[in-house]
Amino acid sequence: MFLSTFLLILGIIILRWLHNQHHTDTLSAPENLPEKNAPLISICIPARNEERNIRRCVESLLAQTYPNIEIIILEDRSTDSTAQILDELSKEDARLKIISGEALPLGWAGKPHALTQASASAWGEWLCFVDADTFVAPDALSVVYANALKADADLFTIFTHQEMETFWERTILPLVMTALSAGFSPQKVNDPNSDIAIANGQFIFIKRSVYDAIGGHAAIKGSIVEDKDLAVLTKSSGYKLIIADGSDYVRTRMYTSLPEMWEGWTKNIYLGLRDDPRLAVLGVFGAFLAICAALLLPLWVGIGVYLTVSNPNQESAVILIEALLLWGYLIYWRIQANKGTDVPAWYALTAPFGAGVFAAMMFTSAFKVISGKGVTWKGRKYQR
Repeated sequence: MFLSTFLLILGIIILRWLHNQHHTDTLSAPENLPEKNAPLISICIPARNEERNIRRCVESLLAQTYPNIEIIILEDRSTDSTAQILDELSKEDARLKIISGEALPLGWAGKPHALTQASASAWGEWLCFVDADTFVAPDALSVVYANALKADADLFTIFTHQEMETFWERTILPLVMTALSAGFSPQKVNDPNSDIAIANGQFIFIKRSVYDAIGGHAAIKGSIVEDKDLAVLTKSSGYKLIIADGSDYVRTRMYTSLPEMWEGWTKNIYLGLRDDPRLAVLGVFGAFLAICAALLLPLWVGIGVYLTVSNPNQESAVILIEALLLWGYLIYWRIQANKGTDVPAWYALTAPFGAGVFAAMMFTSAFKVISGKGVTWKGRKYQR
């Protein structure tokens, strides 16, 4: 019974800590919209096999209220209908410039190479890197620009609203987001005295002068997690990095199926475990917690039920009640985490199952690191 009580207290402390790491400032609407002579913002989009999202992405950017933009899309040798869709869109608006990507050179990862090519054609005082699966509200750029100036930021990035429609998205992605907020606390990211740095590659807003000073994406040419590495490079070079909550203005549809999520997140976890010892330690801790939620918590409840039925007494009743209390506390926090994400509250009940899948991702990534097998992303193989 002592062990059961100890686990209950420990579980409450850990759950409360995990779910209180994500707090960050929310974008505030500016009192006045930017003037017509506002600085040019160059929006750079890498597009490789993005036929599912590219039209919606581009059309949302063309609808911006910000008065001075250019949109540069690097069509990265897609094998689907991405190029044809972009050709149609470019005929409708002169602000849209399509660049055909060059072959990937040795030593480069796909996205840094694409954004290096796109930014080379940009004329703006600010560069805005947007993923092709990201969709912005009409006033998004005006709001981001105003908030970046207010914060005196050199690189300003935002959390976007994650669109989750399928069972797998709603079961797994909220848990992944919680794990990320624990590993990269927004308060520490925004603290110039902390070396914790991360950016959301779905939407990065950076001064052109700063981008050039740090060497741009060419300085991190081999990175598959170029958003994180660009943030680290910016902050370590003495520039101001700010991350904020922009979910009211920008939406993203990352993955729509379990295979897509498996490929994407095992890639990200793999790189974190490989490149950052602190993340490796955190990854082990995260995998342990996921296993506890997926296996030990249901086992604890099962033991409580068995003891209560086979030998009903005060001790067996306490064990069962404490197990159910911790499970209830987990469900409470998952309901809170799902608020504002359009995920139905009942998905909190899938937390143990989702944690099991997340743990499997962690172990798969660890195996890839140890074995040197590397990862595949967008049809390209990356290794050590």
